[in-house]
Amino acid sequence: MSPAFVLTGFVVGLLIGLTGVGGGSVMTPILVLLFGIRASTAIGTDLLFAAFTKAVGTAVHGANRTVAWPVVWRLGAGSVPGAALAILLLARLGVHGAAANRLSLLLLGAMLLFAAASLAVKPWVTHRGACGLHRAPPAWMTIALGIVLGVTVTLSSVGAGALGTVALIYLYPRLSMREVVGSDIAHALLLTLVAGFGRLWLHGIDAPMLGALLAGSLPGVVIGSLFVKRAPERLLRLLLAAMLGLVGLRMLLELA
Repeated sequence: MSPAFVLTGFVVGLLIGLTGVGGGSVMTPILVLLFGIRASTAIGTDLLFAAFTKAVGTAVHGANRTVAWPVVWRLGAGSVPGAALAILLLARLGVHGAAANRLSLLLLGAMLLFAAASLAVKPWVTHRGACGLHRAPPAWMTIALGIVLGVTVTLSSVGAGALGTVALIYLYPRLSMREVVGSDIAHALLLTLVAGFGRLWLHGIDAPMLGALLAGSLPGVVIGSLFVKRAPERLLRLLLAAMLGLVGLRMLLELA
């Protein structure tokens, strides 16, 4: 079991527990750029990594009553079918080998830039949401958000945390930040299970690497979820946004 993978898993698990962000937007770029894993394999492995890690995070947030379960079920009503449709689309296209890796890099780079922009404007979204919506939105809006997240996460492994938290802040301004993080993690558990096993069917995963990553991430996500109240949210958000933007650009340049 590689100590580097265990340490990487711990750091990403800690980020997931603290912010709800870190599964696809941080882990997949690390696997591709630092460890040289093929993008198509990295995405599938990371989706299952996120599912198991967020199962623990969901348990901790659930015990702390920081999960808005009605919101989670509405998101899941859209994201699970969205993920299934994305898997069927990938299977229909029949993209494999170098072509699948190139497509994965393109989607991943684009979604990382989008995720970085979402995190950067998070305070503005929070303010607009607080000044705008004063009651829960219609169910169809949350389900539609779930469909978008289901497709984007399945294709790139990015979006459940970085995009999901920003959208929830805007749609549900009455939720506390802890409830936003907890609800996002719980929803991501549903989504990444479906997307992860779909990717396993399409392109396979690296099982030994997954085990090493989980050995570090499971204690990391517990610690992060327990200390979410003390997290310097603004600092973490800005650092993540800067890092995701740079990594997204780097991945797109790889294709040039």
